[in-house]
Amino acid sequence: MNPARRTTATAVVLAASGALLGAVAPAASAAPNCTSPVYTRQFFANTTFSGTPKKADCDTGVHEEWGTGAPASGLPKDNFGVRWTVTRDFGSGGPFALSATAQDGVRVYLDGTRKIDLWKNVSRTQSKSVNVTVPAGRHTLRVDYVNWTGAANVSFGYAPRTGADVDKVKPLAPAGISAAYDKATGQTRLSWAKNKEMDVAGYRVYRRLKGRPFDAAPLATRTVTSYTDTTLPRTGETYYYEVRAFDRSGNESAGTADQPVTTVDRTAPAAPVITRASGEVTAEGGTGGLLLAWDAVPDAVSYRVFRAASENGTYSAVAGTDKPSYLDASAAESVTYYYRVSAVDAAGNESDRSAPQRGRIWDNDPPALVTGLKVTPTEYGFRLVWDESTATDLDYYTVNWGELVGEEGDQACYGGTVEYLSPGTTSYDYTTLPDGDDVCFYIDAVDDDNNSANKWNGPGEAVAATELDMTPSVATPEDSPVRLDATAGRDGTDPVTLSWNTVPDATGYQVYRWNPGTEAYEKLATTTGTSYEDGGARKGTTHFYRVTALLADGTESAPGGDWASTAP
Repeated sequence: MNPARRTTATAVVLAASGALLGAVAPAASAAPNCTSPVYTRQFFANTTFSGTPKKADCDTGVHEEWGTGAPASGLPKDNFGVRWTVTRDFGSGGPFALSATAQDGVRVYLDGTRKIDLWKNVSRTQSKSVNVTVPAGRHTLRVDYVNWTGAANVSFGYAPRTGADVDKVKPLAPAGISAAYDKATGQTRLSWAKNKEMDVAGYRVYRRLKGRPFDAAPLATRTVTSYTDTTLPRTGETYYYEVRAFDRSGNESAGTADQPVTTVDRTAPAAPVITRASGEVTAEGGTGGLLLAWDAVPDAVSYRVFRAASENGTYSAVAGTDKPSYLDASAAESVTYYYRVSAVDAAGNESDRSAPQRGRIWDNDPPALVTGLKVTPTEYGFRLVWDESTATDLDYYTVNWGELVGEEGDQACYGGTVEYLSPGTTSYDYTTLPDGDDVCFYIDAVDDDNNSANKWNGPGEAVAATELDMTPSVATPEDSPVRLDATAGRDGTDPVTLSWNTVPDATGYQVYRWNPGTEAYEKLATTTGTSYEDGGARKGTTHFYRVTALLADGTESAPGGDWASTAP
């Protein structure tokens, strides 16, 4: 509100003769240029608003307390009129309340239609409020005030009525929407014009990926008319923005026209996962190289392949391909390599490298079958000798023992591995209890790529043999309280170790060994302990032992027995 100021303007004009001429009255004020929603205010020296206004200015609001004085210079203190006029854009319009208070008369018009009429000379202030519906767009409010006599005051206001039960009019969609994308920062700056509605509470910003709808929840809510999106993914995809206004009653406008933004792609694809790294066999049966394969990565247009000699070594690029596989034709046979793969998208963004994957072109040529196997029964079991393998990549031999199955003339040796031997070995002493069983042996050769001669070139040669029968002619009873364990030494210098349990009430123990020459068990020692080492046991034969417990009454318990075969 701009209060009217009392001013004095007196002009004095001197004639050429120097005579004093009469005073000149002030001229009427020119119409001011007031910007909406500021009112244009006019002062009249009458109550009919007739003739030229004595004064005109701009007023931000209607609220005056002139009392009993004149409202402005050149106006009387009674019988004057003041008119306020404003034309403004109400946007989508809606329910409004108009309120006026005055002493004396006040009338309020909306687009020339009278809405409030308090038009009489009163001695105290009178008030009135009305509810109106203002249509969308531009409309003119006019307030006419007159003072006939006495004190003068006037107030007027208009405001939207809010509440979901009162206001059901949606705001207009914001105008002037624009979106500017900064490729350097990956941010989008949105701006739009302020809505004309007086009850707009704010604006909601929505974003969607091309081909998808907007989310129900807004990306941001603002009370100003701009927003900078710092969360836009840099994927090279197109996103759309729209802005909606919402009022204090909860009504939301339609969206603005969608504003497209195509982002700069700075997002690398996911790292590939290698699923295969193995030798590839050609149609001719040879090795074509080491085939590497991985799962295809979304958005990738090519892949880079890296190779190293060790898992944590230096990886060098060996190839680029647009397929999820690569045949490394430069890989050497029987050499272990380590590979990693990265994915590259259309924008040139490269992913992290995959986890290392070991690969090797395995040797597909097994050694030849072992030949010349001879099996000789011995007092300790069997002596095996064979021809040395000619394979240059031999890793080890396996000695296999089994039993013959099937009819005579169509028998096979079924058994399992009893020993692994290093290359260069062509003999083996197999220790067992020589008790006359029929058994069989075969030797397998395995190279450093785990190719088995018998598996890939077999079946190999098996040799049947019958054990010598070294069993003592004197049987050992089974009801002895002594449980004996005999263990042969690991080489030719170690004794045979005997150990047994403690027998209750025993005062000592007698140790015996079978003598094939006398066909009798001969005593070796008497001891109070529960173990004995036979350092005099001959090598390259099988020894049979007995141990008895010496009881308190001077008798011996039944013997417990066991055997041990000593290699040569």
